Amino acid sequence: MNEAASISIAEKHEKWMAEHGRSYKDELEKDMRFKIFKQNLEYIDKVNNNNNSNEGINRTYKLGTNQFSDLTNAEFRASYAGNSMAITSQHSSLKYQNLTPTACWAFSAVAAVEGITQISSGNLIRLSEQQLLDCSSNGNSGCVEGKSDIAFKYIIKNQGIATEADYPYHQVQGSCGRKHATAAKISSYEVLPSGDEQALLKAVSMQPVSINIEGTGPDFKNYKGGIFNGVCGTQLDHAVTIIGFGTTEDGTKYWLIKNSWGDTWGEAGYMRIQRDEGLCGIGTQAAYPIT
Repeated sequence: MNEAASISIAEKHEKWMAEHGRSYKDELEKDMRFKIFKQNLEYIDKVNNNNNSNEGINRTYKLGTNQFSDLTNAEFRASYAGNSMAITSQHSSLKYQNLTPTACWAFSAVAAVEGITQISSGNLIRLSEQQLLDCSSNGNSGCVEGKSDIAFKYIIKNQGIATEADYPYHQVQGSCGRKHATAAKISSYEVLPSGDEQALLKAVSMQPVSINIEGTGPDFKNYKGGIFNGVCGTQLDHAVTIIGFGTTEDGTKYWLIKNSWGDTWGEAGYMRIQRDEGLCGIGTQAAYPIT
C-alpha cells in the first residue's frame, strides 16, 4: 500500500488543519467539521475517478482539497455567493489576497485597472480594493455585494484610486476616510455585448477583463487543475478577472482566469476554463476600464 493510501481520513484532516491554520473551538465542532471534510474528500475522489452521477462529461480537470474543504456546499454558497457585478449602465499580473467573503467584485475591478495601468504605463502598481469597499457606495454594498461598473464609475469620479500600500486591505468594510493620493486613473469603461465570447476574446487580447460567472458549484469550489469543463450553471454569483487565453496541444480552447481565493485554490489561484462554450455564464457580464 502506498503512503497516500495508508493515511487515514482523520490523519488527512489533521494535516489539512495544519496546512491551513484551522482550529476549532471544541471537540464537538471539530467532529462536525471532520465529517464535512470526509464528505468533501469522498466527493473529490468520486469525481476524480469519473464515477460522478452526471453522465456524458469527459472531464479534463481534477478536484482537490483547499481552504474550503471543511465547509458544506451550502455554507460555501452562503459565504461566497452574492458577488454581483451586474451591469447597471449603458456606458460603453494580479495579486493574491485572503478574500473576505463576497468582496470579490472589488478584487476583480481593481485587477482590471491594475492590468490596463501596467499596459499603458509599463508599471505594475498594486491598487486598493479597500478603497472600493469603503467608498464605492452608490449601489455597492461593501463586503456584501458590488458591481464592477459602479466601481469603475467611482474611480472616474474620484479621479483615480490609491495604492494598496497607502490604503491597505482590512478584510472588513470601513468608513470612507481622508483623501488619499491617487496612483492610477481611468477615463471610462466599456461593457461588452452579453454572451459574445468573440468580443470578449478581442478585449482580453488587449487587457484583463472583469467578468461575472457562476462560481459556487461543488466542482468550481474544489477545482485543483486542468481545463475546467464541468457542470456549471449561469446564476452569476462570483466575480473574477480574465487575464488570458490559450489552446492545449489537443486543441482544447480555454480562458485563463485569476480568482481571489488564494493560491491554495486551483492552479496557484488561477483556473483554466473551457472557452467558446459559455461555461459558467462566461461572457454574459463583462466590462473593462479605459485609461
